[in-house]
Amino acid sequence: MTRAHPLFTSLSTPFSKVLIANRGEIALRVMRSARALGYRTVAVYSSADAGARHVQAADQAVCIGEPLPAQSYLNIPAIIAAAQLSGADAVHPGYGFLAENAAFAAACRDAGLVFIGPSPEAIRAMGHKAGAKQLMVDAGVPCIPGYQGADQGAERLAAEALRIGYPVMIKATAGGGGRGMRRVDSAEDFAAALRSAQSEAQNAFGEPEVILERAIQEPRHIEIQVFADRHGNAIHLGERDCSVQRRHQKLIEEAPSPAVDADLRARMGATAVAAVKAIAYEGAGTLEFLLDSAGQYYFMEMNTRLQVEHPVTEALTGLDLVELQLRVAAGEPLPLSQDQVRFSGHAIEVRLCAEDADRGFMPQSGAMALWQMPESGPGALRVEHALVSGAEIPPYYDSMIAKLVSHGATREEARRKLLAGLEDAVALGVTTNQRFLARCLAHPVFAAGGATTGFIATHQADLLQADAPALQRASALAALLLFETAGGLRALAENRRLTHTLPIGLRFEIDGAARSVALTQLAAHRFQALVDGRSFELALVAIDAHELRFSCDGLLDRLVYLRDGHSLLLRYGGVPYRVDDRTRSASARQGEVAGGDGKLRAAMNGRIVAVAVAVGDRVQAGQPLLTLEAMKMEHVHAAPLSGTVTALHVAVGEQVAARRVVAEIQADAAVVTDPAAAA
Repeated sequence: MTRAHPLFTSLSTPFSKVLIANRGEIALRVMRSARALGYRTVAVYSSADAGARHVQAADQAVCIGEPLPAQSYLNIPAIIAAAQLSGADAVHPGYGFLAENAAFAAACRDAGLVFIGPSPEAIRAMGHKAGAKQLMVDAGVPCIPGYQGADQGAERLAAEALRIGYPVMIKATAGGGGRGMRRVDSAEDFAAALRSAQSEAQNAFGEPEVILERAIQEPRHIEIQVFADRHGNAIHLGERDCSVQRRHQKLIEEAPSPAVDADLRARMGATAVAAVKAIAYEGAGTLEFLLDSAGQYYFMEMNTRLQVEHPVTEALTGLDLVELQLRVAAGEPLPLSQDQVRFSGHAIEVRLCAEDADRGFMPQSGAMALWQMPESGPGALRVEHALVSGAEIPPYYDSMIAKLVSHGATREEARRKLLAGLEDAVALGVTTNQRFLARCLAHPVFAAGGATTGFIATHQADLLQADAPALQRASALAALLLFETAGGLRALAENRRLTHTLPIGLRFEIDGAARSVALTQLAAHRFQALVDGRSFELALVAIDAHELRFSCDGLLDRLVYLRDGHSLLLRYGGVPYRVDDRTRSASARQGEVAGGDGKLRAAMNGRIVAVAVAVGDRVQAGQPLLTLEAMKMEHVHAAPLSGTVTALHVAVGEQVAARRVVAEIQADAAVVTDPAAAA
């Protein structure tokens, strides 16, 4: 006879209305499965998300406060109160925010709410890296050599790092997502990296504690999806390869892993199942491992929640993991055993993020002027997002704005479909990593299944290299579109003859690069564009509000465009571009961007979390001046030149807008920043 585990008061915990304690695409994702099972849904939202899609899609919604400084999605009393106000009797935490917070799970239980996830005891046991690692060591699971002791003194940690041997990893004991994580290659860099990791961990998770681990060189990042119920059943659903990462955060995930065969899958799966059974785990979870080149795997951590990349497992198994979460939380047994799990084909997911890959993957925020994702459905890509054209991307949350998932009979088919779908996506108005993701998918190392965690660092030059011919073609087309401001294209669309026969000089910036283009009308609807000495023959076919059809040197093609204030946004050849009318000299623009005027500007919207200098201090070029937190990551802003700090325009806790002047430096007298002044 099946008996309830002592952590549970009953095997059956029915509920009828689910509050989703999260936002964006994951909130919509949970709502979809909940509705399919007949549950009502409740959204919570900060004031920054008042117009968000997840708020509109829910049956009911409750505002839980301002995004800062209260951090509304982390406000446990406000979320419990929202559940009580709406009559919700269950809470789904999604991922991120409070999803792995044992205190939140306990608060839900104390309030009589079903928490759709593991017990507070299981979260506490596995959600804390130090404790989880010790549990695995005691259970005989291979773990990375390191230090997870209670002594968190800087001297003790530095000594342990020397004992372990460099390079070492510093990791926040609470939370994940790459926050509070630093790789350190030498003892000289350890103290600064430790302070930064502890500060980020404190801001993200409310705890500064860290563990240390030996850095394994370019391993594979492999995770095993597990599921368990309160009847004592537990299974694994295979592995996902999450090796393609930046800032220790995943960008591309796939299943199965190109590096895992059936035998290794069975061994890693058995390890994961044994671990969750040992702690009476309930619901969805993921055990993460590093796999070295010799085939040895090491436990890293357990995520006691649903993962961002769960759709690739759903594609392979045909299972709805959120549905399984809901059924298990209600007390139902798992509907299948391990030998009934089937895998079909290959799936790959990319995370589309609001970030600038060319500037160190710096998060971006603002209005997404034009947003068009590929159709989602059977045989097509699966696209998870929560945006519409004109939606505002706030600076307070994670930079991921969409997930695109492909499924094919083979890995190559899945890769090809995802690359095509990614190139069809339109995201104009906020810089994204769309082009970078496409280059990752197209890179021969990834195409061959050879990517490790060092993939981006090793091939960054290739992945970020400018495509000069493509930029020239885009410049020619941008000139043609800018010409519309003089009535040119509008007249063509109305089939009126133009009188312009002489070259028209157009000057603009495209993605920050200055361009001068000579545009000449050759005949009705036909033009010649001269860019950097190269001539393009352009013929217009049709134009409407957002699409231009044309031929370029005889090739019929199309692009998507939008006017956004004084800028022209376009997507051509799968690549987004921003075009700005030229209003000042390139040298002045470059001086401003480089900080040659002595003014340090905020690189993005965010909150000041540390100021390291005072007015009157002498600083060296590259010296950290302040730290800005945006989209859950800290970003150090350094002095653009050597000199004396003459002004500080911000204080800790202040919210700033992108490109706001935050500090000013008077250059040393011996430093000449203006070549003209030296003449």
